Amino acid sequence: MRIEDYLDLVGAEPIARIYAIARRMYQLRVLNVNATYHGGGVAGMLQTIVPLLNEIGLDVDWSLLYGEPDLFQATKKLHNGLQGEHVTISDDEIALYLRISEAFARYTPIMHDAVIVHDPQPLPMIAYRDKEGPWIWRCHIDLSNPNEDVWEQLKPYVLRYDAVVVSSESFKKPDLPVDTHVIPPAIDPFSAINRLLTSTEVDAKLAEYGIPRDKPLIVQVSRFDKWKDPLGVLEVFSRVRKETDTRLVMLGNMASDDPEGPMIYEQVVKRAAALSDVHLITATDPVLVNALQRAATVVMQLSLKEGFGLTVSEALWKGTPVVATNVGGIPLQIEDGKTGYLAAPQDYETMSARVLDIINDPALRTRLGEAGRDHVREKFLMPRLLTDWLTLLKQVILP
Repeated sequence: MRIEDYLDLVGAEPIARIYAIARRMYQLRVLNVNATYHGGGVAGMLQTIVPLLNEIGLDVDWSLLYGEPDLFQATKKLHNGLQGEHVTISDDEIALYLRISEAFARYTPIMHDAVIVHDPQPLPMIAYRDKEGPWIWRCHIDLSNPNEDVWEQLKPYVLRYDAVVVSSESFKKPDLPVDTHVIPPAIDPFSAINRLLTSTEVDAKLAEYGIPRDKPLIVQVSRFDKWKDPLGVLEVFSRVRKETDTRLVMLGNMASDDPEGPMIYEQVVKRAAALSDVHLITATDPVLVNALQRAATVVMQLSLKEGFGLTVSEALWKGTPVVATNVGGIPLQIEDGKTGYLAAPQDYETMSARVLDIINDPALRTRLGEAGRDHVREKFLMPRLLTDWLTLLKQVILP
């Protein structure tokens, strides 16, 4: 994995700029901490950006917060609360949350110049460690309208950080007097999820999972999570099926720090049983994600809340049109009518109409697909993400 691999995609100037920013930070030690190695965009980005930062001269590590089922029950409530849901968190759950954060902080080797803590799961560890350099909280969650009780419980820990990073300007908190930066996520075009596949490879991968290609294919790739509105995906599909013969594939997994996933999946299975031509897949297979996004006539991302939604950029990079909700970081990726279509959450009538427009108009599919790929090339590839992080690290460590 080398930054020079991006030359043909972004040109020489962005690559030269990365090295210029990194020049004063060679061997800078940076630790990333999050709660899962797979499942969702955070882990996927870390799997790429950590090796790339090391390749250009920094010394970057990645640690996982260990936990137990009861911990992740509590942190899932905190996650949901930060996204605006009314939740009730017991004193025992908060005590467990803080106890595990304290143990992790005290026994994890931290000999770094900077620490980047991702999302609420490891957030409080900063309270149990003597700081030897700046700490940054990277929140990947939609903070635009949090549950105030949850936010007030977590804010004292956030205030200890030297900087906060969010994905969108709309997530900045006016009541948070901590230097807050906007760094949208990005995709790795050379990963198994995004690398170029031949049509033969696409056909073989779909055949492996028993997915025929004899009719238009609608796809949503997301965790089985209520915020991704999987039941809404089935509702849109049932409406589209009344107008044209098509097939739906819903591919998702249950992240190790998300205890709600199996329950949501069972709801989806029950609803899908009343429909035909629905394929539900829970395999962790990045090449299958790639093949589905390339084979799809249209990709949907119908999130009710969304920190960013990297699957949108993944599909656009493959030239596949996307119909999505206008929430969180999704509007950064989709210009309505230019690179895809946006609709309000749960506006299934508009979503169904846009999906049908794309299915029925090959020229529209081509135009949206080409514009979407160009948009991702310009704004959502790894060199831009590296530049943003290097700039921030330079600012907080070498002011």
